Amino acid sequence: MNSNRIPDNSIRSEVDLDPHGKHVGYLRLPHSVHRSAYGWLPIPIASIRNGAGPVVLVMAGNHGDEYEGQILVSQMIREVDAEHVTGQLILLPAANAPAAEAGSRTSPVDGGNLNREFPGDPRGSPTQIIAHYIEHELLARADFLVDLHSGGSSLLYHGNNMLAIDPRDNDEKHRLVRALQAFGLPNAFLHAENPVHAATGARRQGALSITAELGGGGTVNAHLLNEARQGVLHFLGHIGLLSGPLVPATPPATTRFMRVAGARHYVYAYDNGIYEPLVELGQRVSAGQLAARIHFPDTPLKDPVTCHFASDGEVVCKRVPALVKRGDCLFHLAEEDNFSI
Repeated sequence: MNSNRIPDNSIRSEVDLDPHGKHVGYLRLPHSVHRSAYGWLPIPIASIRNGAGPVVLVMAGNHGDEYEGQILVSQMIREVDAEHVTGQLILLPAANAPAAEAGSRTSPVDGGNLNREFPGDPRGSPTQIIAHYIEHELLARADFLVDLHSGGSSLLYHGNNMLAIDPRDNDEKHRLVRALQAFGLPNAFLHAENPVHAATGARRQGALSITAELGGGGTVNAHLLNEARQGVLHFLGHIGLLSGPLVPATPPATTRFMRVAGARHYVYAYDNGIYEPLVELGQRVSAGQLAARIHFPDTPLKDPVTCHFASDGEVVCKRVPALVKRGDCLFHLAEEDNFSI
């Protein structure tokens, strides 16, 4: 086991990230509980390194009920050989491993949502310790982060999409546009920075970040999974990290740039009940348009409550479970953006 670790963080890595070659093992997060006094939580990790070149962290399982990325990163660990790598590929198929094991968005160990815990805390909860290790050990080495998400068990995205933080200057914009086009999923949503996301952790460490939203709904769609695989592999080829037969000749699609403009692009439930969606994914909607009804079968004489869109836009994501509580997100919109270089 590699005993090297960042100061103050209790995670130990079985995989030494410095040697060349392909190395697979676990990050060990000490976890002393009743059933296992000297136990540790296993977080799978792989390092594939060969020569000098870009360093990329490809991460999935940030949320444990988002399965597409977990499959894709696991497949990459099996398929990518060091001889086809120039630089280093660090792979985390189940970043929040307790959440992934439970098939839950959040960790059953501490209730932590990994993508709301960055930059983390080396003396905090297990999820905070994981976030601290990812940002200060893995992202500190990286030039790029690819963070693979989906709608999970409660949301469904319209096909495959990418998210990226608004660039800070023209040079970053140029690099970001090229990276998103090389990844080549159908849509790219630009959004404001959120300091607790992994993407902003990457920015703090000097890495360019792409977040993918790959379907969701608690299922796995084979077409979307294959399209995402093609996108990741083409991106790695584009930046010169990966060569050989795994690299596709083209990206999967021509990317359309869109913008998520804050609160006006979301619809939330303000009542507990059963929601009836009245629009479909991919549909264009207008401000004031009826979005959903919420019904109250336990009070059958009570009329349903209506929910409306606050903005024009395209429906890119919707809630899956019909049972809702006040504060649940029902729809997420985006709008066309003239983002070019």
